[in-house]
Amino acid sequence: MSGMKSSELAEFLRTCRSRVSPEELGLDGSARRRVPGLRREELAQLAGVSVDYYTRLEQGRSRSASAEVLDALATALRLNDAERQHLMDLGRPEPAVRKRRARPQRVDPATLRLVEMLDEVHSPAFVLGRRLDVLAHNRLAGALITEFRALPAADRNQARFVFFDPHARELYQDWEAVAADTVAMLRLDAGRYPDDPQLSALIGELSIHSEHFRKWWSDHKVHRRTTGSKGYHHPLVGDLTVQYQALHPAGDPDQILFVYTTEPGSASETSMRLLANWNSTENHDRELPVR
Repeated sequence: MSGMKSSELAEFLRTCRSRVSPEELGLDGSARRRVPGLRREELAQLAGVSVDYYTRLEQGRSRSASAEVLDALATALRLNDAERQHLMDLGRPEPAVRKRRARPQRVDPATLRLVEMLDEVHSPAFVLGRRLDVLAHNRLAGALITEFRALPAADRNQARFVFFDPHARELYQDWEAVAADTVAMLRLDAGRYPDDPQLSALIGELSIHSEHFRKWWSDHKVHRRTTGSKGYHHPLVGDLTVQYQALHPAGDPDQILFVYTTEPGSASETSMRLLANWNSTENHDRELPVR
């Protein structure tokens, strides 16, 4: 493990350990504890590893961790699927040969056609890639969120929009929840791509310019979007709530297709249709230019 990865692993383990209540696991929580959560020796016992070995991991001194040990730690810490995957990403050994620099991401033409067709049923849709880069979106997503195609290439990024665009704070009904989830999604990417210079630069810029980002980044929370709901306060059509699904087109783990729908017969559906009608004269959808 590189020094950076072992440090990230150590911090993630310490943070997760502090979140687990001893009482949840049937341990004596009445004893005086200097820090919240489990003790190192308690977690080591639950995971079936020696205290010395676990201490080396948590102090960033161990340069290897087997999948079995990481899986046992994840179970003992009661990690969810996203957290478990993040732990595996941080703890796996470095490849013998460094990977080649990632190629610019392109959206498959069939996915682009699907994104375009979803306009016809009043469903905003967009594709996020590595680093939460916005790779494509349809007209309605541009009208609901922002027209990323009108932005400079470097700004076509969900995290930059959420933290740097003043419109975002007014657009999302619960900006803090959206922003915290955005940080947690970036944290997941950081575990998968620890050597991505563009991702490191993005995280550095966000950390420098946003106190909120720094705070949430230090929490070491990770999040993988699947399904859920989100509230918007749109300047043209007012409040509306969407349900979203996050899909991997063509099974590509580096791209996520988000599809928004509204409850049939609801005020949100009416607002979405109004927004679609207002936006019906916009240009046809197209993939964003590759950087």
